Amino acid sequence: MQIEIVRRNLIFVWLASVFLGVAAALILLPLTNAIIVIGGALAVLALLRWHELALWVLVFAVPYGSWLPLPTGFGNITAVDLFVVFILALWLARMIAQARAIAIHFPPLSFPFALFLGAALLSMTGATSLEASIKEFVKWFEMFAVYVYVANNLDEAKTKRLLVVMFLAGMSQAAIGVYQFLFRAGPEGFELFGRFMRAYGTFEQPNPYAGYLALIIPVALGVVSGFKLKVQGSMRAQLLTFNFELAALLALAAMLTAVVMSWSRGAWLGVGAGMIVTIIVQSRRAFILSIIAAFGLTFVILLSSINLIPTAIADRFAGIGDYFGVFDVRGVKVDDANYAIVERMAHWQSAAMMWAGNPALGVGIGNYAAAYPRYSLPRWDDPLGHAHNYYLNIAAETGTLGLLAYLILWASALGQSWRAVRTSSGIWKSVAAGLLGMLVALSMHNVFDNLFVHGMAVQVGMALGLAAQIKEFKA
Repeated sequence: MQIEIVRRNLIFVWLASVFLGVAAALILLPLTNAIIVIGGALAVLALLRWHELALWVLVFAVPYGSWLPLPTGFGNITAVDLFVVFILALWLARMIAQARAIAIHFPPLSFPFALFLGAALLSMTGATSLEASIKEFVKWFEMFAVYVYVANNLDEAKTKRLLVVMFLAGMSQAAIGVYQFLFRAGPEGFELFGRFMRAYGTFEQPNPYAGYLALIIPVALGVVSGFKLKVQGSMRAQLLTFNFELAALLALAAMLTAVVMSWSRGAWLGVGAGMIVTIIVQSRRAFILSIIAAFGLTFVILLSSINLIPTAIADRFAGIGDYFGVFDVRGVKVDDANYAIVERMAHWQSAAMMWAGNPALGVGIGNYAAAYPRYSLPRWDDPLGHAHNYYLNIAAETGTLGLLAYLILWASALGQSWRAVRTSSGIWKSVAAGLLGMLVALSMHNVFDNLFVHGMAVQVGMALGLAAQIKEFKA
């Protein structure tokens, strides 16, 4: 009885505070600012009432949050950072309001996360820029926090709704990319064939844009591949299932189109590997069919010399094997044909020298760009923000200790997703397969880039949380 009285008093205090705040805004602020303040207050009230909305907003904040950065002494704070804090605060407040002890279940990856975060903290002892280290560390802590939140709070219905929101966010980015490609909306350096423009969405660059879509495509494929026509059950349940799978199908088609238009070879390889894994882990029959399809695809690619596949795409893949060659860029003559390969290789070599010079703890997490001038090769003075290979990047920044901790974390994440595939059934088995495919796509693309940018670490945290929780669901 006393608890109920306390709750009612809290509600009364909240409503009174909101009323007084709205009145003060109308009296003291210009009309435009007053509208912004009132709208923000109403939005906060809505989020307090419907907590799930905050997670949905966070999904859209990943691709769009960089539009409204908040400058601080430690760099820009984005909507992703704000909503992660807001979601965690809501969760804490909800547990307190429900008058129970703060009980948090730590899912399987908690210990590997702790190992990696500990290694990242140790690497800061050699950091040139503490600000850059803190920013990078916060990014990884946010991934861990979202992982724990999702694993603790989502049931089957909420998971389906979250996936639909992810598909909608992916479709919105695909639409932007298609527009940029067809109407040549972008910087001159992204021009293709004098007629098109590489799609880059709201990510400023095609590679992270395509990498973001690759975090959703395998999951959408998993939902589509798990589709089964059901003739039993309530009409409402059938309609919800149909809408879920229709959203996945539309998103899959749109995002695959946009990934092609991004002209990102790393994303093409990552998406291809992720999609193959998504299909083959679901059943033996799927595995056999995938092997047959792989042979067929290889045959078609080999016949590209007689123009059975578009020449432009064949040429784009032609030089990808050069990335796996080992050479010293200082002895290479750079031209338009090899510039992209040599540039990446120069940064790989610089990262390797950072690691060799600081083998135990690295130059400090987040400090690749700060340390780069000491290790840059002649003619390659621009650090580009990262090493264009996340494995070398994390080795350079956190040393052998951090690299081992990262590999343990990532192997554990793959293992968690594989166990979810093995223990789930029905549509959830297919979704778990898609989550595993997403991790494979990310692992592949990170050989050529760093996809833990633009809030995508939080997107990965959501997927890891789903994989931890999904094995509890029933088909």
